[in-house]
Amino acid sequence: MPPRLLFTIVFIEGYCSLGAEIIALRRLIPHVGSSIVVTAPTIGLFLLALALGYYSGSRVASDYRKVVARNFMISAALMGAGLAGGSVNAIFSGTQAGLAYLVFIGGILCPLAWLLGQTVPILTNLMLAQRSGEAAGRALYWSTLGSFLGSVTLSLVVMQMFGVWAAVLLGALMLVAGAALVQRPRPVAATLLVAIAALSLGANLGDRQRADTAYADYEVQSVIRGGMVAPRAFVVNNQHASVIDDSQPPNHARYVQHMRRILLDDLGFVGRDVLVLGAGGFTLSQGEALNRYTYVDIDPAIRAIAERDFLREPIRGEFIAADARRFVVDTKTRYDAVVVDVYSSRTSIPGHLVTREFWQDTRHALKPGGAMLANLILDGQLASSYARNLLATIESAYGRCAVEVLRKSAPRSNVIVTCIANEGGDATRIYVDERNLADVDSARSP
Repeated sequence: MPPRLLFTIVFIEGYCSLGAEIIALRRLIPHVGSSIVVTAPTIGLFLLALALGYYSGSRVASDYRKVVARNFMISAALMGAGLAGGSVNAIFSGTQAGLAYLVFIGGILCPLAWLLGQTVPILTNLMLAQRSGEAAGRALYWSTLGSFLGSVTLSLVVMQMFGVWAAVLLGALMLVAGAALVQRPRPVAATLLVAIAALSLGANLGDRQRADTAYADYEVQSVIRGGMVAPRAFVVNNQHASVIDDSQPPNHARYVQHMRRILLDDLGFVGRDVLVLGAGGFTLSQGEALNRYTYVDIDPAIRAIAERDFLREPIRGEFIAADARRFVVDTKTRYDAVVVDVYSSRTSIPGHLVTREFWQDTRHALKPGGAMLANLILDGQLASSYARNLLATIESAYGRCAVEVLRKSAPRSNVIVTCIANEGGDATRIYVDERNLADVDSARSP
């Protein structure tokens, strides 16, 4: 095989194999989140399948071009159809999340990695080199270069400019082209390649109507809510992030209305600066002219999507595209309130936004005596380890906070936590029969 052709094929393999892993991690976010307990096993299983592919490829002793062409053809079908948004949603629809995850990884991602992993050890048999080390090194160079460019261009360029569907389609078509380059296809093989390309186009072009970016899937759905006029929900990663209707003034999701009451009625905010981490549907400030709002969200596309499809009007306030934690660390501005609403999926907050250090960082962004409001999704009884530990983590940074469960009988409920950034204060102590200082403390209290 001519060296240029061989290295082109190996480059395509590297580009598409790591590209498939990046796409798979992105596709999983709406269903199981992006925590380390999801990403680490996914990467590990992908690498295991890749390693098994290397070993399998080393055992191929003949028909090198035919085997690689076949592998590319099957991989193109797995990528073009299996990683399409509709296919992934179908796998997770009505199926327990853990089982659906195993089906997705074991049925799509790992077979794809195993097939493409065979490419380098097989094609090095066709290289003209004085040393086996030279042949392997040059092939691995082009494969790894392809992996680097695949991960960077798909995540930072293709997904950002066009959407996840375009990244899937690009990878599938590159594999179809690679299969044709490895071995000139005969009529049956050519027909299969055309069919796979058409399947990939059909499975992914329909996703153009979906607003999916490198960070999240967005959709506006009509919903039924008692007392609301033609309500619609802003769905982010399969979670109803916010709801509005056509009333004048519009009604909003219950948790948003609750936080607005805390800010406007309980705290009496007028002419104050409010920082909102996690844009949601930008409804916290909709029609609220008393205060100044700054929204921070990691996805730069969310504002345009919300204004066009959900609010149907410009947002009220300033929008900054940035990571929430990095913003509160770097900002020199101090706010009267920080609202934390940063869910990336139905029940998942990004891991770096639940630690004590993050809550301490939000406190640094507050003026003395400022308020921090957090919207959490926890079990209604606050009995789970996650609920108890997350609330304890927040209070380790702020001290005692108000905790309000909006639906106490529900398996999952919005839980609004309100903390005040007061300085100092006496250490807590437990009242006991032998030394009960409750009356003394009560008398000292304002």
